[in-house]
Amino acid sequence: MFFYTIRRLIGAIMMLVVMSIAVFLLFYASPTDPARLTCGKNCTPQGIAQNRAYLGLNEPLQVQYGHFMKGLFADRKFPDNPKLQKEHPELITKCDAPCLGYSPLQNSTVWAYLKPRLPITLGLTLGAFVMWIFGGVLLGILAALRRGKFVDRLLVSLALIFYSFPTFFISLLLLQTVVFKWGWLQTPGYVSPSAGIGDYLYNMFLPCLTLALVYAAAYIRLTRTYMLETMGEDYLRTARAKGLGNRSIIFKHTLRAALTPILTIAGLDLGALLAGAPITETVFNYPGLGQAAVQSAVTFDLPSTVVIVLLSATFVIVANLIVDLLYAVVDPRVRY
Repeated sequence: MFFYTIRRLIGAIMMLVVMSIAVFLLFYASPTDPARLTCGKNCTPQGIAQNRAYLGLNEPLQVQYGHFMKGLFADRKFPDNPKLQKEHPELITKCDAPCLGYSPLQNSTVWAYLKPRLPITLGLTLGAFVMWIFGGVLLGILAALRRGKFVDRLLVSLALIFYSFPTFFISLLLLQTVVFKWGWLQTPGYVSPSAGIGDYLYNMFLPCLTLALVYAAAYIRLTRTYMLETMGEDYLRTARAKGLGNRSIIFKHTLRAALTPILTIAGLDLGALLAGAPITETVFNYPGLGQAAVQSAVTFDLPSTVVIVLLSATFVIVANLIVDLLYAVVDPRVRY
């Protein structure tokens, strides 16, 4: 297990390095002038030149990447130009490690802009993840045990309906019915956990339910399919013949064997969702990473966009690393 974990960690680190190079080249080596994008929509040629010098974009690309990677472990100063730092010391902005760049449009470092948004997206994602995993897997087990009966057909039909709806439609539908028409809940708005756990969970319920309904619909069908495939195995027939209880057969043997492919998809979904749920956060006006991604794309805030993409890819890689480690727990054969 130890060497298996080390191999997976080394692979994840290599993927992170390759991913950072690819993202950096994608945005900063493109034909479009990065200095023009980071200067806003209405910018003069003089402003573009000043912005290029301020952000160090006039240096070779490999030097820019080296400065960016160095900023993860050491402080940086903007303007990223020693000559300008000496001529205009009043313009210096210190960027503490981890320094992910400076956003002229936000007039702050990128990490200072995104750091308070990260817990919001993290709470929204984990809440939705818990809801869709428990709901989707348990309902999938129920559908598999009632195969061909009314409960099975009802659950599969509802799963297909919710899986077909886009996220923004479910968000608006819940707001229109649950909040405005029936008045069961108040209009949700983000509340910090420090203001009260009860208020925090209350306001997080509807956005989490929106995401959970979409993902749980897929997990109902997946769990049902893998459970039915596993239930036909010979070793389960032998277990029943020996008098093993149904609960032990379902949860200890059948579900454990069916969890491996479900874990794969869960890791990808969790990583993608941690990258930000832009539609849900925009509809419910939650200032998370998803909303920041939409705003940075609209305002051509390139430094923020690059960091959001890097964080998104990092979340996916880390989520897959966790899934790889869980494989060894669910299926001991993977360790070898």
